[in-house]
Amino acid sequence: MSAPGAVLSRPPAPAGSPPSVVPQVTLAVVCGGYAIGAALGWGSHEVALFMGDFGLSVAALLAAVSCGLYAHRHRGSRFRPAWMLFAASSGMAGVGNGVWGWYEVVLRAPVPSPSLADFCFLLFAPPAIVGLLVLAKRPVTRAGWVCLGLDAWLIAGSLLTLSWSLALAHTAHFQGTSVAQSALSLAYPLLDIVLVSMVLALHFRRSSVHRSAVNTAIAALALTVLCDALFSSPLLRDHYRSGQILDAGWFAGSILLAYAPWVARRTAGAAADDPQCAADDFQRAARRAQPPGSRPIAGSLAALTPYLAAAVCTLGILTNVLDGRRIDRVVLFTGCTVVLALVVRQGIMLLDNITLTQELAQKENHFRSLVQGSSDVIMIAAPTGVLRYVSPAAAGVYGRDAEELVGSELASLIHPEDLGRVVHEVRRFLAAAPEKEPTTRIECRFRAGAQRSGGDGWLNVESTVNRHHGGLIFNSRDVTERVRLQAQLQHNASHDALTDLPNRALFTERVSKAVTGRRASDHDTAVLYIDLDGFKQVNDTIGHQAGDELLVQAARRLGESVRSGDIAARLGGDEFAALITGEGTRDRAKREFRVHEIADRLRIKLSEPYRIDGRDVRVAASIGVAFADPGITPAALLRNADMAMYRAKQAGKGRVEMYAPQMQAEVVQRAELAGKLRTALHDGEFTLLHQPVVELTSGKVTAIAAHARWRSAEGILFTPAEFLRVGDRGRRTEDGERAAELSRWQLAAALEQAAARHRAGHTAPVAIRLSARRLLGGERNGTPPKTIEALLDRHGLPPGSIVLELAENDPRIPLDELERRLVALRRLGVRIALDGFGSGYAAMSALRRLPIDVVRLDRGLVDGVVESPRLHKITSGLLRIAADLGMQSVADGVDLPEQVLALRSMGCTHGMGLAFAGPVDELRLRRALSRGSYPVPEPAGEGRAVVLTGSGVPARRGAATGPDSLGHPPLRSNSETSVPPT
Repeated sequence: MSAPGAVLSRPPAPAGSPPSVVPQVTLAVVCGGYAIGAALGWGSHEVALFMGDFGLSVAALLAAVSCGLYAHRHRGSRFRPAWMLFAASSGMAGVGNGVWGWYEVVLRAPVPSPSLADFCFLLFAPPAIVGLLVLAKRPVTRAGWVCLGLDAWLIAGSLLTLSWSLALAHTAHFQGTSVAQSALSLAYPLLDIVLVSMVLALHFRRSSVHRSAVNTAIAALALTVLCDALFSSPLLRDHYRSGQILDAGWFAGSILLAYAPWVARRTAGAAADDPQCAADDFQRAARRAQPPGSRPIAGSLAALTPYLAAAVCTLGILTNVLDGRRIDRVVLFTGCTVVLALVVRQGIMLLDNITLTQELAQKENHFRSLVQGSSDVIMIAAPTGVLRYVSPAAAGVYGRDAEELVGSELASLIHPEDLGRVVHEVRRFLAAAPEKEPTTRIECRFRAGAQRSGGDGWLNVESTVNRHHGGLIFNSRDVTERVRLQAQLQHNASHDALTDLPNRALFTERVSKAVTGRRASDHDTAVLYIDLDGFKQVNDTIGHQAGDELLVQAARRLGESVRSGDIAARLGGDEFAALITGEGTRDRAKREFRVHEIADRLRIKLSEPYRIDGRDVRVAASIGVAFADPGITPAALLRNADMAMYRAKQAGKGRVEMYAPQMQAEVVQRAELAGKLRTALHDGEFTLLHQPVVELTSGKVTAIAAHARWRSAEGILFTPAEFLRVGDRGRRTEDGERAAELSRWQLAAALEQAAARHRAGHTAPVAIRLSARRLLGGERNGTPPKTIEALLDRHGLPPGSIVLELAENDPRIPLDELERRLVALRRLGVRIALDGFGSGYAAMSALRRLPIDVVRLDRGLVDGVVESPRLHKITSGLLRIAADLGMQSVADGVDLPEQVLALRSMGCTHGMGLAFAGPVDELRLRRALSRGSYPVPEPAGEGRAVVLTGSGVPARRGAATGPDSLGHPPLRSNSETSVPPT
């Protein structure tokens, strides 16, 4: 037998605990004790009379009280009238036995015939008969009611015929001397016949609700009727005395009837008589496993009962004929009515069967159409696991004909990897109670035919499983596409859509498993954090589509370069990562050398040229490495690798950097400084200091450079070198917003103070340092030209009152857009100065392309200009270039008189530094402006150098600057420079 067959053939596990047997044992002991006493004559004639009369009376009254109490407590029960009728019937029997005992025990006189006891005994049967009708399962049609009446008459007529033939005819003709005595003699057996008929007719028609109580009540009445029948026979009646063994039957019948109503409550609990609970009890009883063939036998006996009754009637008539006796008219009349009832009943059953056959055929056709037309496959598996039926939908779903599948074993059709799980689920389902789990769902791979095999010959099938005569019904559907879609969605949720590498979530999960799993002791496990240097420039120059293609190629290279056991992932943007699994070594030098070698190989591979749209594109790779040291968390490991990567970018990019603990300390320090910076902006702790820009030939103050200072709560002044490295180079968006906020504050405060000085008569322009990146930014993170225009209008400053010093040394700045914005500012009368002139390629490119008015020499060109002839020549050449282009020059960091003389001799026009004045507050600045000039050193015998000045340019406002201020070069585009671009 196959595995599924073995499963299906297992009987379900019994549910619930067995009921207590104490009540049955007590009942048997009481009835048995009474029977023994009656058989032994109770020891004396007086005791026998008492127990035979009053003992039966007490038992009958006990049954009446029990049935009445139950009916009183369960007023909502559908069977309450039946128990009330049984209580009345038992009460009549108890009164009759009491009257009988009054005559025999108290009065010590024979019981008259007829008497009150006979009247009570006759009233015992009618309530019991009606009570049995209430307990019966009510027919739902008129034909059912007719058949019920016919069945009762068939049984009663057959019993009457048989009884009349054997004894009643003799009793009717010879029993008694009066009509009353004859009628009484016939009433007992006739009522018993009716009661027996109802018992037999209703035995197979009883309600399935409270089956135990109904069976007990029927057994009690049947025992009582049997004793009545024995008492009615002349042989026993002539020798009957109270207290004999016959009384034990009546006693047991009363005790059983007293016990009957409480059987259901004991087995079903307190809610047994509730209609809904009764229905649930019926359903549970219907589903409970029964011995094979028990119910078909009961159904056959119920169907054969009327025919057996007719056979008994025929047997009674034949008995009279064979004995040569004349057939009595009562027997003839009764037999004819029984035959007529049988014919009528047969006709009704025939018509009913025809109707049921037609309905069955219609329903069969209906369900056949549903099954055959359903898109789901319906399969019936026998207890052995063999398929007995498969619906035609199998051809479309499985690609196999239904006839081909019938007779196959489920074990041969289910994928071997799924078979164990399916068997386990089937076993669990069959062991569960049917009312708690009527169905279950199973999903597995099913062998498909050549038409639907796809690629691997298996289909994903979902089946709803139901029980069916010890076997199973499978309602199956093809869910292959759904399973594929779920797998695809799951893959998409854990992989990058562009490169198909694992995304951040999946990579973090793998890192967690590597750090906390069974390989957590491998301390040489490392995480590589990779960033592509120059990727943003690729997007800005050749487009985002080319940038996506570069990322795809980089991901392919990364996936091909890592080892088979390692994991590569894309974390977002141009950031990648790799998890390098350890080899169990604890030598720190060896593990660092091994991982550094892997990282350097990845760096070289990722830095090779990328072929995109027919051109070679180059980017570098900065890689940070962090090891999974003992006790480290996955988040900390990723953070350490990220910090190491950032250090690699700071150290020059295109390199590999190992994480060191001091990096975390620097990050903490930088975060603390950034937090203090945010607090300082909020609390207004920033202030402006000003440094005069002096004309080197005359010493006059021609401009004022505004410098932001941070005065902390402790009174310490922080220079821009200490806090702008956090604001300008912060990696996070929040840091960029704080830097932009600081830049806007500095511009607004400088213009506000410049306006106040203009109103006081000091017209020297203010020079404000502004990052080119801020100038290119938007309203939120930048300072566009319209913001500067709004500030000029608000403070009413004339043209030429502001000089913007571009502070940027990044070759990736888009010069075209920067040029457009600078031209717009020059139309507003804003002069442009190039900060850090001579410090790199970016400055020379800006000088060649941008509309610059003033160049500001880098401090590095001024420090050694007196001592170094080489630096003297370089500085002199740069100043000559600026002069040829018509630009004024400002030397930064002029701290010594010798530097003043040297720069002036080389043609430098202006300077600022400690040789004149350092950064001063507003009060000292106004004193210097009132004084007008600073003393300048003059070499003996040397005349004053010629000062290069520029002419004014048209502006929105009519004021013009004097000859002592920084001049305005003529407004021209980049193409109008006298030096051709290179």
